[in-house]
Amino acid sequence: MDLSINNDDRVVWRLAQENQMILLTANRSMKGKDSLEQVIREENTLASLPVITIGNADRLLNDSEYRGQCVESLIEIVLDIDSYRGARRIFIP
Repeated sequence: MDLSINNDDRVVWRLAQENQMILLTANRSMKGKDSLEQVIREENTLASLPVITIGNADRLLNDSEYRGQCVESLIEIVLDIDSYRGARRIFIP
């Protein structure tokens, strides 16, 4: 996708939206004009795909039950993605 590790959240969010990709993240900082939360607040529309945020990334890696819950939630969202457009951010599980 031609992204650099140094791209800010605004660039990543825009690229995901332009390519109709769901952005899956761990919980992110809300600081700065280009923080993911700020970008969503400023640029989200009713047609935007949501950002899916894993509430506890460490637990995802170490707890198979939690990981299964995240997978189930993600599948449910993807299968009905159009009803989630404009939702900004969805925390899973």
